[in-house]
Amino acid sequence: MSSLAETGTTTFNNPVIPGFHPDPSICRVGEDYYLACSSFEYFPGVPVFHSRDLVHWTQIGNALDRPGQLRLPLDSPSSGGIYAPTLRHHDGRFWLIVTNVSGDGNMLFTATDPAGPWSDPVPLPGVPGIDPDLAWDEHGNCWCTVAGVGQVRLDPYTGETLGPDYKVWSGSPGAKAPEAPHLYHIGDYWYLMIAEGGTERCHSVSIARGHTPEGPFEPCPANPILTHRGTDDPIQNTGHADLVQGPDGSWWMVLLGVRPGGGTPGWHVLGRETFLVPVEWADGWPVVGELSLEAPAPPWPLQPGPVTPLRDDFDLSELAPHWVSLRRRPAEYCTTKERPGWLTLRARGVSLDDTDVTFVGRRQQHASCQVRALVDVAEGRGGLAVRLDEQHHYDIEATSGEVRVGARIGPLSTIVASRPVPPGPVVLRVDVAAIDTLNDARTGPDTVTIGIEEPDGTFVVLTSLDGKYLSTEVAGGFTGRVLGMFASAGSIHFDWFDYKPLDR
Repeated sequence: MSSLAETGTTTFNNPVIPGFHPDPSICRVGEDYYLACSSFEYFPGVPVFHSRDLVHWTQIGNALDRPGQLRLPLDSPSSGGIYAPTLRHHDGRFWLIVTNVSGDGNMLFTATDPAGPWSDPVPLPGVPGIDPDLAWDEHGNCWCTVAGVGQVRLDPYTGETLGPDYKVWSGSPGAKAPEAPHLYHIGDYWYLMIAEGGTERCHSVSIARGHTPEGPFEPCPANPILTHRGTDDPIQNTGHADLVQGPDGSWWMVLLGVRPGGGTPGWHVLGRETFLVPVEWADGWPVVGELSLEAPAPPWPLQPGPVTPLRDDFDLSELAPHWVSLRRRPAEYCTTKERPGWLTLRARGVSLDDTDVTFVGRRQQHASCQVRALVDVAEGRGGLAVRLDEQHHYDIEATSGEVRVGARIGPLSTIVASRPVPPGPVVLRVDVAAIDTLNDARTGPDTVTIGIEEPDGTFVVLTSLDGKYLSTEVAGGFTGRVLGMFASAGSIHFDWFDYKPLDR
């Protein structure tokens, strides 16, 4: 995946990794940058990205791509699973520490190549809480700091904690949820940066410093050093940040934010995305620059990387890394090897309401986009879905002789429309269109139009639905929309899948 930033040298567009890519953690190795994000209930987990310029990012893999690394029980809820990785490079290898809140707790992985393979997990039973961070001091001691904000010394090779955990900072007075800690040794100080205020509209970034990794820590007098709370800025929920230094000595921050749309209270549907902002230093404290949708580019040549093709013809033996499934992906339920050039899905659960439904999707990354797929359902039933979780999804399902559109919004589930179709493969289509003009305060952020495509390309619309019901503000949780294919009975086959951006 690549951001759709400008390829010139003057500006770039935020977010640099659009769509559901929250909790970014970054490290630099020579001229290369690597970044990892949370993945929650999706498998494979922890997408890993590469960049040469901080602006253009390409997904090179998923750190947790084997069942032995990522166990997500079928009864684990949506927005459970994998929380807040920290990615670091130390002593010639990459280190990834992360929490699986649905099973194995805190775990540590290593790799010599961030594209993988990553090691089996080192369990960390003595590390409490979530959002673990790793930092090494000049004596080789490894410090693990967690949400709260607690800290413990750690043997990263064995997972053994070396002494008790203790509190090092509680964040700003009156601010809830001190989390997402990252510890850095910069100049004469150890800096402890956290998110606080909760990951909604009051989200913010604060920082403190001390002379040792254990503290005591002195809060920055200008805290929070970044927040968009109480503003009408198009980027909201700003927080969960990480710092990285460029090759010229400049400093940069990656962080999560959202882009709400529509009326009141504003609905974000793409999830929490990864943004980039410059950082300067004054009096020993970081000063964050203006975070905006269009910003001055870094002072080095931009280097666009490979772009994910808009169409996947499923000609490869393995799925590309941007494809994700729910909780697990057994080969007997999802394969490109059974019918060459087609993706075959075999049903487990009978609908998208089920936690074990067979589903393969990709994150929605644009406010307006079009998704199309050619499906052969001669041996079963299934189709295309716009998914937020088990209780919030729209879908078009094909079976022999008919297609029908379903909508699940909380406890309500209904068939919205249906239409007979001739036997044989059918092209299913979903168009998502952002709304720019508000009819009133309740106007949603977008419209989801669902139907089929005739052989001549004519779009036969079966229904148009308000997109706000597939938003975090309605559904809750921490994820964003995922657009994809599912099987609800028998076996079905997809010849190709198109994802076409209709905005930047």
